[in-house]
Order: sequence, then C-alpha cells, then structure tokens
Amino acid sequence: MSEIRVLALGDIVGRPGRRIVRDRLQNLVSAHSVDLVIANGENAAHGRGISQEVARELFSYGIHVITSGNHIWNNKGIVNMLSSEERLLRPANFPLGAEGYGYCFVRVKESRVCVINLQGRIYMSAIDCPFRKFDEIYERVRNEASIIIVDFHAEATSEKRAMGWYVDGRASALFGTHTHVQTADEIIQPGGTAYITDIGMTGSIDSVIGMDKHISIKNFLMHTHMSHEVARGEATICGILLTISSDGRAIKIERINTA
Repeated sequence: MSEIRVLALGDIVGRPGRRIVRDRLQNLVSAHSVDLVIANGENAAHGRGISQEVARELFSYGIHVITSGNHIWNNKGIVNMLSSEERLLRPANFPLGAEGYGYCFVRVKESRVCVINLQGRIYMSAIDCPFRKFDEIYERVRNEASIIIVDFHAEATSEKRAMGWYVDGRASALFGTHTHVQTADEIIQPGGTAYITDIGMTGSIDSVIGMDKHISIKNFLMHTHMSHEVARGEATICGILLTISSDGRAIKIERINTA
C-alpha cells in the first residue's frame, strides 16, 4: 500500500511569512519528500485577508491548496478569484450563496485527496454548523476521495478538540488554524485520523502572533485599539508533516517549526 506525504503550513502572515515560504519551502519539500503542500493564507496580504496577486505568488512557490478563515472577505478584490480558482478555499460552512469553494480535490500519486476548509463558531461569527457541514461534505466525497484532510479554522481549543473526535475514522487528518500558536498535542486517534489543535503561524518571530509587538502591547496596556501592523524581521515556518496511507489512515504526524 502506497503513502503520501503532506506538508500543512500555519497561517502565513504578511510579507515576512511569504518571504520565508519563498526561501525555504522547496528545501522542506525536498528534505521530507513532500507530495502535497497546503497552507492557510488568510493573513498573507498585509496581515489580514489575501489578494489575487498574493494568492498567485503563493501558488508559484509550490503551494497546491490555499485555505483561509474569517479574514477571507477583507479584500474585496479576492471575490472573483474565489469563484474561479478551486484551489483557493473559503470555509465551507459560510451560508448558502457565499462566493467560492469550501473544498477541492487534488490528485496525488495514485490517490485522490479532498481538502476541506471549515470555520468554528465559538468567539467567531455565528455561521452554519461546521460539524453538520462536515457530515454533508463527507457523504458527498467519501466515494470520490480516499484521503480527506480538514483545516478547521477556529478560536476555541474545546471546539477544535471536539471536531477532531467527531471526524475520527472519516477524515485522514484534521488540523487547527487561526490562533497562530503551535500546540504540542499531535496524535493519531484510534480511528486513524491525525489531529493537532493548532499548527501555528508562518511569520515574524519577533512579534505578537505575527503583528508588531509594540502596538499590541500598547493596545493591551491602554485599551487604545490602534490598528495592527505586520511585524518585520526574521520569520519562522510552523506547520505539520503528515504521512498518510492510500487507504486514508494517517500513519504519522510531526510538527514543523523552523526559522
């Protein structure tokens, strides 16, 4: 039985995140024999949202699928691309009629992989239920893809953990994004699903979750609500490396955290 190797990158934040992807991604792909690269790009343009230009830039670096989250609508110019580019995803549980695709298919070796993007509801917008949306998509794709990978873009660790158990045995992997802080709870669950609460951030190290630390500290101290700016300086790539069997069961999950 064959295997595929998947690299999932945590939220790419602004120019520092894009630059380190440009400079380091292909080395990671070669070193780990990666077959498929997935990255969350919802903070890739100036720290909030993504533009058509930035999406094309990220695809050119070797990213196969770009997922997103609650900031996907911040750049109005992205709407046309959402409707035309199936590999640029928005959370599938936005209400019926929202532009774009919530999942896509990618051929990897002999396997057909389905990548699903979902968004949580705790401390976030009250959009459609991500649990029921997964059920709906799963029934639609289960006979079309042997491997199913989910980016669950959510705030609450409890909601992420519940979703991990909910999809166990159906999804090959579910990883969390959005909080920009990599967690150390990676596991292969009993049903064969790889899980981690958050894969972290690809962006400036000298920052507060990718943003200028001085502005962030002042906002906490003074309650000023000043606009955040993307931090500069040395960046890090955070994410996970997955090894998945062609029958859909996860074999291994490893954290990636490299400057």
